Amino acid sequence: MRGNNVVGIIFSNMHDDSLSRVTNIRTFGSVPFGGRYRTIDFPLSNMVNSGVNKVGVITKSNYQSLMDHLGSGKAWDLSRKREGLFILPPFGNGNQMYNNRIEALDGISNFLENCQEEYVILSDCDMICNLDYKKVLDAHLDTNADITIVYKHSMIPADLTESVVLELNGQDKVTDIVAGVKPSEKCSWSMGIYVMKKSFLQKVISEAVSRNRNNFVRDILQRGVLENKIYGYKFEGYVGALDSMQSYFKVNMDLMNLDVLKDLFNPMRPIYTKVRDEMPAKYGLGSVVKNSIIADGCVIEGEVENCVLFRGVHVGKGAKLSNCIIMQDTVIGDNTVLNYLVSDKDVVFNDGKVMIGTESYPVYVAKGSEV
Repeated sequence: MRGNNVVGIIFSNMHDDSLSRVTNIRTFGSVPFGGRYRTIDFPLSNMVNSGVNKVGVITKSNYQSLMDHLGSGKAWDLSRKREGLFILPPFGNGNQMYNNRIEALDGISNFLENCQEEYVILSDCDMICNLDYKKVLDAHLDTNADITIVYKHSMIPADLTESVVLELNGQDKVTDIVAGVKPSEKCSWSMGIYVMKKSFLQKVISEAVSRNRNNFVRDILQRGVLENKIYGYKFEGYVGALDSMQSYFKVNMDLMNLDVLKDLFNPMRPIYTKVRDEMPAKYGLGSVVKNSIIADGCVIEGEVENCVLFRGVHVGKGAKLSNCIIMQDTVIGDNTVLNYLVSDKDVVFNDGKVMIGTESYPVYVAKGSEV
């Protein structure tokens, strides 16, 4: 299928509550990840790499940083006279802000109506993966499905609160959908990525609204198992599910695994992000860096091990960092010791400070703090 016959819809706010400390000042889609990216970069890049040249991003609150990051969409080749990137504000068909996925889709009904594309991809920003939507779209056509759900067959991530388990037959047809359960063994769980015809999406959303149904999984997917053709598409690559501070920490740390790094950042399917020109990272005499991701613009004068450092971080002399995620433009003073810590942007750690968390409960330091 031609990618330009598909419109992408990305929900930027659906999982704000799961990372409430990080999303207090930003939407989920603009949460920093992996040294230089934002979580929205992954679904957006996946769509662009699959030939989708029209993408609507549904917003709700705290989306100033998201708009600053996305801009005109130039970094994703979506800055165009026709089609391209569309920021869809939370007020669509009235002055009420949406409360769920169905209301959000109903609110952008005019946008969907004006789209000439035949198919729609729906995606959140909580799954970190490199997915080829062309294969999903081809599978959707081959099965003549009404809805295709992208799923992963593995143990459900421990922190995934909104789990949706699929039961499938031998041809990947969904025979049952169970929400809110966590089997103790491997199962097929939904990644929250859906493909369907635009006309079908408009029909089911209109019916749900007219009947005051407001839960996408329960009222559209579960109710539709018997009357609609719902199929699954098995994704074989790496998936990092962000659903808590612990999972956010873990998925960032997974980047230390070379196999994960190669799978996520496949040069044939690059992940694009906003360009920020910086000097290369600078390493001082006596500095020690082990098994870490260091972004450009960093100055390292101390010791760094098993850490993700975003752009412009300064690590002072004698400082020791291990198992940390340090976001943009943070300054770490001399002889400071940090372990199992997540620091937001523009934080200042004064000389000689010690902060130690645990793997199961990393310490979080809010944006702009001084410690």
